[in-house]
Amino acid sequence: MGLPCPGLWLKRLWVLLQVAVHVAVGKVLLTLFPERVMQHILSIGQKTGMARNPHFTPDNWVPTFFSTQYFWFVLKVRWQQLEDVTERGGLAPNCPVVRLSGQRCNIWDFMQG
Repeated sequence: MGLPCPGLWLKRLWVLLQVAVHVAVGKVLLTLFPERVMQHILSIGQKTGMARNPHFTPDNWVPTFFSTQYFWFVLKVRWQQLEDVTERGGLAPNCPVVRLSGQRCNIWDFMQG
């Protein structure tokens, strides 16, 4: 396959900077205004349904926001989203798929010739 095009590396660098700033600002705000940030995160949790699960209390998931693990997870997802987009004449994304038999594979596994 070879290395991705130089444009992808620039996009990845831009996403890295965006996520780093997001996490840094979030961490500072969480330190300076913990109650307000907690309210905001809980309001987002209400919209997504996270806060409605009785076995998944906010004490379990709010502290994970803006952590190192959060940074790497968001970065990985955002980078994957960059690769899931194709441009006209470019390679198709190598998305994971599941065969009818239940076996997991990627689209590129079906490429021939």
